[in-house]
Amino acid sequence: MIIKKAKFITSAQKLSQCPDFGIPEIALLGRSNVGKSSFINAITNNNKLAKTSNKPGKTRLINLFDFDEKYIVADLPGYGYAQVSRQMQNEWQKNLEEYLLNRDTLKLLIQFIDSRHEIQKNDLQMQEWLFHNGLNSVVIATKIDLTQKSRIQTKINELKKVTQRDVFPFSAVNNRYNDAIIKYLENAVTV
Repeated sequence: MIIKKAKFITSAQKLSQCPDFGIPEIALLGRSNVGKSSFINAITNNNKLAKTSNKPGKTRLINLFDFDEKYIVADLPGYGYAQVSRQMQNEWQKNLEEYLLNRDTLKLLIQFIDSRHEIQKNDLQMQEWLFHNGLNSVVIATKIDLTQKSRIQTKINELKKVTQRDVFPFSAVNNRYNDAIIKYLENAVTV
């Protein structure tokens, strides 16, 4: 499966600034620098679509992308470490909660977790928040190419057990996992 036409639409600071496109939406959540923007670039086969950076906290707005005019993908600011003030982090949190709880077209949340490390405290807190609010979500284990091949399935199973969600491996440098992810996304927005 491939995404034939993906394009950046707009950025917004909060929900009230997000246009209503009238089609389903998928939101990307994760710690700062976990690979959300790299994911967008990899599955669309366009390395320039979403801006990436080695510096945590680069995504500061809700960035909206159109995928094949079938659904919108929202790249959200990362949670966790970022070199911004506590006030700015609190503002991000308030805006993200409003968006996640009140965006009518939102069909699926994807939580990105770095497969190289043990699940972090703020990843667990996000999982609890998603469960508490009854939000539909899956997990993508990023940077899987940096995990020993013999440990990949073990890592996926550990994440499934901890998160109680479907977990997909993902690598921005190896597209072997992309088809399964794209198929899942397309099914999620057609339900």
